[in-house]
Amino acid sequence: MRAVDQPSAPAADEQLADVRRLVTGATQRLLGATIAVTDEQWAAPSRLPRWSRAHVATHLARQADGLTRLVEGAAVGEHRTMYSSREARDAEIEAGARRTGLELQSDLDTTAGRLTEAFERLDHVGPSATTGWTASVEMRNLVAPARLLPLARLFEVELHLVDLDVGHEVSDVDAASAEWLLEWFAFRATARDEFPRVELRASSGFTTTVGSVGGPVVVRGSAPALLGWLTGRTDPDAVEGAGGLRMPSL
Repeated sequence: MRAVDQPSAPAADEQLADVRRLVTGATQRLLGATIAVTDEQWAAPSRLPRWSRAHVATHLARQADGLTRLVEGAAVGEHRTMYSSREARDAEIEAGARRTGLELQSDLDTTAGRLTEAFERLDHVGPSATTGWTASVEMRNLVAPARLLPLARLFEVELHLVDLDVGHEVSDVDAASAEWLLEWFAFRATARDEFPRVELRASSGFTTTVGSVGGPVVVRGSAPALLGWLTGRTDPDAVEGAGGLRMPSL
């Protein structure tokens, strides 16, 4: 497991507040887009292989619970993990995917609310190496500052809303969110050795570099288009310079 940090991660209070506002907006869109989904539609395939929409919703809810555990640990200076094991996580998702639409919607709503409340409580904890927003927390194969947890949530909500196939596309992600998510992808990729070096240049003027192997290859496009290509949710034709290059998944 690798501990990483980078200057572009949200460090200042106003940056952290901006990301949290984006999380709130994305969560509202998620709940609004799924409120009318029927039981049959929840059971139908999502855009993710082997997962129904109910699998995706359950994953989002359990991810919120996992992040809440990390935030609560940071509040008291305790090391906690998102999940007891990968097997337990997968079993929870499989079991949860058999629920009704009402149960799924309630789970999405209540777990998102608990995470928001945990974020708010952490605001009142003094920062140190073990507590507050500067505390180190253990995410999947990564140790990083707690201030990155809202960004981790934003990534999941925005992209899995696309995966739910309920009318939201990567192109609907606003530019500010997309730029933060490109930073998050670049940040996560620093803990991996197989990512080719790619310089992302958004039409807004935003730039970041992903990976360290070879290159660099320069890829251009709007921030949402770059996000879609980087995460395998849009074709390489949506951006310029990607050619046949496909990035590994996180």
